[in-house]
Amino acid sequence: MKTLFNKLAAPVKNLFSSDKKSVNDNNARTAAVMEALGKKDSAIEKYLYLAHLQQRDTRLFFQTFHNHMEEIMPLVYTPTVGEACLKAGHIFGEVRGLHITPADKGKIKEKLAALPEKDIRAIVVTDGERILGLGDLGANGAEIPGGKLALYTTLGGIAPQQTLPVMFDAGTNNKALLADPLYPGHHAERLRGAEYLELMDEFIDAVKTLHPKAVLQFEDFATDNAYRLLDRYRDKLPCFNDDIQGTGAVVLAGLYAAARETDTPLKDMRIMFLGAGSAATGIGDLIVKALQAEGLTEKEARSHLSFVDSKGLVTTNRDKIEAHKKPYAVDAPAADFLTALDTVKPHVLIGATGKAGAFPKTAVEKMAALNDKPVIFALSNPTANAECTAEDAYQWSGGKALFASGSPFAPVNYGGKILRPGQANNAFVFPGIGLGAILSKTAKITDSMLLAAAKTLSDSADRPAGALYPPVTKAREVSRKIAKAVIKTAIDEKLVPEKLPKNIDKFLDEKSYDPFRAPPQPGRATKLLRRFKG
Repeated sequence: MKTLFNKLAAPVKNLFSSDKKSVNDNNARTAAVMEALGKKDSAIEKYLYLAHLQQRDTRLFFQTFHNHMEEIMPLVYTPTVGEACLKAGHIFGEVRGLHITPADKGKIKEKLAALPEKDIRAIVVTDGERILGLGDLGANGAEIPGGKLALYTTLGGIAPQQTLPVMFDAGTNNKALLADPLYPGHHAERLRGAEYLELMDEFIDAVKTLHPKAVLQFEDFATDNAYRLLDRYRDKLPCFNDDIQGTGAVVLAGLYAAARETDTPLKDMRIMFLGAGSAATGIGDLIVKALQAEGLTEKEARSHLSFVDSKGLVTTNRDKIEAHKKPYAVDAPAADFLTALDTVKPHVLIGATGKAGAFPKTAVEKMAALNDKPVIFALSNPTANAECTAEDAYQWSGGKALFASGSPFAPVNYGGKILRPGQANNAFVFPGIGLGAILSKTAKITDSMLLAAAKTLSDSADRPAGALYPPVTKAREVSRKIAKAVIKTAIDEKLVPEKLPKNIDKFLDEKSYDPFRAPPQPGRATKLLRRFKG
């Protein structure tokens, strides 16, 4: 038995060798992963290969991600994670983490305590009702928290064993999924009202009891629940909603950069949104805070923003206005999108619709006629759902647009000049916000921290290339700067329960996970061997 164990264990020992050749070995191993990826025919095959690698050899997965960020990020995150969610019940991938259903009521703390991870610091939870721009995908959305947490580790330096993805499976109203025998989730229509909140309360209480040092990120909840949960828990534990606040910080950073590029101060900009869900009004809420910081009253700040939804311009003369839109209703005649552009004459157009092509050529041409450098954000994910492509924005604006999107677009050759689209990707901010909140042990995540994150990201914009954001390859560096800014803000706001080291950079060095010097995590193979040996 011992001989057989040694034979089985030998490859595992070689896998985690740490002799003088370790650097070369690591480079060779990550190169081998990239070579294997290159032989896969599709993005989803690459996604599954990487998911298996992460389960089998966590450290090698993150070493590869670290060395090849530009190639790996679109495979483990948007846009490929969107395809994985659409196909989740049929690709038979294994999802790590906690899966909660209504049947777990009264047992959530017990389920959480039974997980092998005992020192959780970063939690991402979704109920799958508004996955990217793909709608209600129910438990198929469980792929999203895992992808987000991979970025927490790679960009934020949070150890993978300290992260926990959570699928809060309250059912789905997607009839196609409910009729699918391979759907992996709770086969029932969505839980609503008091029952939903009671289940979520139980989960939050379990987190606070078992993992009091954790930061919790809400992800891809539909508008009503997104605001309701954020308001309910934001003062009870350090938490934030990535779609509302993370997106807000990223877009605000782009606006700070656009203000520099256009020589138009932020307080003088008129900003129009196409789409008025939680992401759009969340961006608006943070812009209002930023404008107030520049000396405007709340009323003056809100007057700089206008929203167009499926019914047209959001105006005060509507019979019924949803609560999150009401503060932004303008005193103007009803108007469709194109008419509203003529009325408002915005400097900035922001798309948060989830609908490909929502910015027609006419709209971009109007923006170019109104502005020397029209600022156009096509934020909807994945790439196929962007309101317009980078090429369209540049072509239709005569090369004048300052363009950014939620998912990546390749550089565009316009008239012999290479124009690089900015990526208004939440990955630039949430890992740094999370890391700063975790290390400062702040009691809550405040608007001041989000503003600090936005300003920090803005300062990292790739100005020589005319882009509003830095390249993705700088995301780790930016995350560290944001973490530092969040820690300093927490100290200034007296939210830090204990004295922190004066040298924050050294503190970050000591606390950040490095896959090249971290001890190997026992994956499935080593766990199997231990059980076999025993």
